[in-house]
Amino acid sequence: MEFHPKDLPVSKTYDLKDEKDARDAVEDMVKLGFKNRKDGFRILMPKETKLAKRMGYTVTTGVTHGLRQVNEERDIRYWTYHHDDDHYAIVLISNTVLTELGF
Repeated sequence: MEFHPKDLPVSKTYDLKDEKDARDAVEDMVKLGFKNRKDGFRILMPKETKLAKRMGYTVTTGVTHGLRQVNEERDIRYWTYHHDDDHYAIVLISNTVLTELGF
């Protein structure tokens, strides 16, 4: 089945402005967790390529590291895409939930 990451269900969207916002979003996502959820999280980043790359790296590695610290499953899938004219986006969702949704 073909799909676009924007079509995945998300419970919370984080609109990041800088790397501190990225670290705060990671902390919140790890606290909320991915286990026993039927949705994921969306990260919006400014379309400044260098800043977006740093934020994306901070988010993806931070979530994996944070989940390891709290001994939660780290089977997370993510996609990066052009969200709109002003933002790139990352959608993070548990691979188990993705399978249950039929994607």
